[in-house]
Amino acid sequence: MKLNWLVAFGGVALTACASDDHKVTDKPLNIVLINLDDAGNGDFSFKGAIGYETPNIDRLAAEGMSMTNFYAVQPISGASRAGLMTGCYPNRIGFAYAPNPNAKTGISDKEETIAELLKEKGYGTAIFGKWHLGDARKFLPLQHGFDEYYGLPYSNDMWPYHPQYEFPDLPLIEGNEVIGYNTDQTKLTTEYTTHAVDFIRRKVEAEQPFFLYLAHSMPHVPLAVSDKFKGKSKQGLYGDVMMELDWSVGEVMKTLREQGVEENTLVVLTSDNGPWANYGNHAGSSGGLREAKATTFNGGMRVPCIFYWKGKIEPGRVCNDLMSNIDLLPTFVELADAKMPKLPIDGLSMVPVLNGENKEPIRKSLCIYYHKNSLEAVTDGMYKLIFPHKYVSYETQEPGNNGQPGELGSREVKECELYDLRRDPGERVNVIELYPEVVKRLKSIADDCREDLGDDLTGKIGKNRREPGRID
Repeated sequence: MKLNWLVAFGGVALTACASDDHKVTDKPLNIVLINLDDAGNGDFSFKGAIGYETPNIDRLAAEGMSMTNFYAVQPISGASRAGLMTGCYPNRIGFAYAPNPNAKTGISDKEETIAELLKEKGYGTAIFGKWHLGDARKFLPLQHGFDEYYGLPYSNDMWPYHPQYEFPDLPLIEGNEVIGYNTDQTKLTTEYTTHAVDFIRRKVEAEQPFFLYLAHSMPHVPLAVSDKFKGKSKQGLYGDVMMELDWSVGEVMKTLREQGVEENTLVVLTSDNGPWANYGNHAGSSGGLREAKATTFNGGMRVPCIFYWKGKIEPGRVCNDLMSNIDLLPTFVELADAKMPKLPIDGLSMVPVLNGENKEPIRKSLCIYYHKNSLEAVTDGMYKLIFPHKYVSYETQEPGNNGQPGELGSREVKECELYDLRRDPGERVNVIELYPEVVKRLKSIADDCREDLGDDLTGKIGKNRREPGRID
């Protein structure tokens, strides 16, 4: 049975499962994955946003399932997106940071993406928006399972108008070809949405199941919004941008309804990492979590996630199970009855969570790496053990304003810290002295990670790391 998926903001849609016992529909299931850029846990009105409303995203949450314990696998866009597309810890596949223009490394041909795996089952595949897995031709989406691509190869601030750094002209790409440079970014959200809506309509007309990856460039700085929403919020430009992103979600959902495929489409909504807090009023809200993007505290990694599938996911569900964006690939693969990647991955299928059938959390732990290969923390979903490391801090300096970044502070965790995430998701009270058995257990999980993947902080090499793709 074929499935179509709609995935938006950290959510995953359900379709027919590989097993007849989990068969939920005789129609192909479509998949739509909507991935926002730098949106935080507090950036939607149902999550407490002030000065604007996000009614379409709120409706997804009210009629679908919200995840409260969902992690981007790393707190930076390139690595997070590499993990999402491959189901792997980015450091397993040699991927780090957010690749700059003309990067010499990117996603390897040996890694199999969501698009490649679903394409083998007859899916039409498209990405509209930000890629960031390498900008050389060999790294671009059409070489990694996507039939169609329109968007930016990396972050929208990597262009000549950056307030601090020098970058080359920013290309806009269609297929494999550059069609312009330094595009008017006020048009991006609308253009991505127009392409997405057209793709859905064409695939429905062709009676072909589809995987749509709508990877918005916003609300990453520089913020830009169309005239449709300019000045419409009470929170300034950031609120305007969030209102337009919510409109985009609404357009996608309206199209699914009009085309008669809402009931056999899985919609997942998520974000690649937390907000970029040193941009002040041009940054989002972590919802009270500690720190922000580019740190491994919850403000940088715990992101919104909504799964929506009309008639299949119980409306209004809230799930507290530990989950990561690397779990989307195996979940989609199982629902589509597709083949898993040939090489080992780290993601786990969450189909029982979507079906409401799991009695215990499926993911028992998540190793939290950053930089090239530094293990900075490990969590079991209830507790989080932080290892000694240095990090940038947003909590010691005044943020920037109106598109200008503030100065970043620097802090250091000098000894291990333990946080009880059930009572303290903001990671403010170190309880390491209270739970020695928890510390022992989490350290054992960390030791296994270091043996498997290595750890720059302790000098471990790791046995099972793979090489990234490279320019010949």
